[in-house]
Amino acid sequence: MPFTLKPAEPFDVDVESTEYLKKHIDTGERWVLNFGPQHPATHTTLRLVLELDGERVARCTPHIGYLHSGFEKLGEHLDYNQYVTIVSRMDYSAPIVNDIAWHGAVEKLFDIEITPRCKVLRTIMLEMGRIQSHLLCVAAAGLDLGAFTAFLYGFNSRERIYDIIDYISGQRFHPDWTRVGGLMQDLPDTGVFVRMVKAWLKDDLAGAIDDMEGLLNRNRIFMDRTMGIGVLTKQEAIAHSCTGPFARASGVVRDVRKDAPFLCFADNWDGQGAKGVRFMVPVMNEGDVYSRYRVRVEEIKQSAKIIEQLIDAIPGGPIDTFADAKMVKPPKSQVYGSIEGLIQHFELIMSNRGWKAPIAECYSSIESPNGELGYFIVADGSPRPFRVKVRPPIFVNYSTMAKMTEGHLLSDVVGIIGSVNVIAAELDR
Repeated sequence: MPFTLKPAEPFDVDVESTEYLKKHIDTGERWVLNFGPQHPATHTTLRLVLELDGERVARCTPHIGYLHSGFEKLGEHLDYNQYVTIVSRMDYSAPIVNDIAWHGAVEKLFDIEITPRCKVLRTIMLEMGRIQSHLLCVAAAGLDLGAFTAFLYGFNSRERIYDIIDYISGQRFHPDWTRVGGLMQDLPDTGVFVRMVKAWLKDDLAGAIDDMEGLLNRNRIFMDRTMGIGVLTKQEAIAHSCTGPFARASGVVRDVRKDAPFLCFADNWDGQGAKGVRFMVPVMNEGDVYSRYRVRVEEIKQSAKIIEQLIDAIPGGPIDTFADAKMVKPPKSQVYGSIEGLIQHFELIMSNRGWKAPIAECYSSIESPNGELGYFIVADGSPRPFRVKVRPPIFVNYSTMAKMTEGHLLSDVVGIIGSVNVIAAELDR
C-alpha cells in the first residue's frame, strides 16, 4: 500500500515560485549557454541549451546527448540470449535490472514460466539493483550541491553490492546474468550468498542510510538548494507520462510491482500459493528536488525489507526451466569434456539452431529504479527479434527538464538534473 511521507519543515526562507519567476523575467537581451556535455553533472554526453537573462534560465532546450550506441537496432542482430549483453549497458547504474527486465519480456513472448528458485533470486537481485541505483542518485545529489561526504557514504555501501554481483556472475559491472528461462549459472554456494547479503544489509547499508540522512535531511544548505526547486505537479507528471520515484514525489501513486505484479510480487511467487512480498510505496506531493531525494531514500529502506523477506526463503531446485532439454548452453565442463556438450554448444551458437520464437508481438515491463522499464518485441519466428523497442523511464522523465528549469537560477540546474537521475545510455535513441 502507498504511504505519504511528511514534508520537512523548511527554514525561514522565501522561495520564489517558478510561475512568479517566469512572469518577472526581463524580456530584454539574453545570452545562450551550452550546459554540458563538458560539465561534470551532465555525464559527458548530456546537453542543455540555456537562454539566460542574467542568472535566470529564461528558456531551456534539452538535447539527449551524444551517446549514439544504437541499442535498439542491435537487438535485430543478436539472439534472445546474446542481447542481454546490450541491455545491461542501457542503465549502467544498475545493469542487472535491465537483464531481468529483458528476459522477463522474452519469457512472456515465449509463454515460459520460470522456476521458483529463479524467481526468488531475480527478485532479490532486482531490489539490490534498485538500491544500487538509488544510492548513486542520492549520494550524487549531495555531491552536486557540495556535500562530498554524502557521496562517500552512499558509494561505500554500493561497493558491497558489486562484490555480491561479482560472486554470483563473475563480473562486477555488467553481469549479463539472466538467460531465457533461467540464469547463466546457479549460485556458487547459497549459504555464502545469504551471509554476504545479510552482512551487507546489517553492517553497510543501514549505517550508510543513517549517516546520509543525518547529514542531509535537515541540512540548511541542502534544504535551501532543493526545497521548492524544480517543482513538477501531479497533473504535469501524468501529462508527461512520468513514472517511478520521480513521479511518486509529485503524488502519482503508481508502482508496477503493485499495479501489474511480476516475479515474487505476484501472489503465487513460490508456486505454493504464498502471498507476495510485503512492502509500501512512499509518496510525496511537493514534487520538488527535495521530495525526490526523500522518496528514493525511503525506497531504499523498503527494498531492504523485501530482500530480508526473501533471503531466508530461497527454494531449492533448478534455476533453469529447460535444465533437461537441448535449449540452453551446456556447462563449460561438458563443452570441453564431452562430444555431446560440444555439439549442443555449436548448434546453439554457431548454427543458429537456438531459440525459435513464435510469430507474435509482446510488451512487458517492470518497476526499475527510475520507473517503468518496458520492452516491446516483434518476433518473426527466427532466432532473433525482428524489432525491439525500449521504453526507458529516464528518457520519458527527462522530457520535463524545460518545465522544471525555466525561471530558476543557473545554479539550480545541477540539482534538478540530479533529481531526475539522468543516465545517458537510456537517452540513446
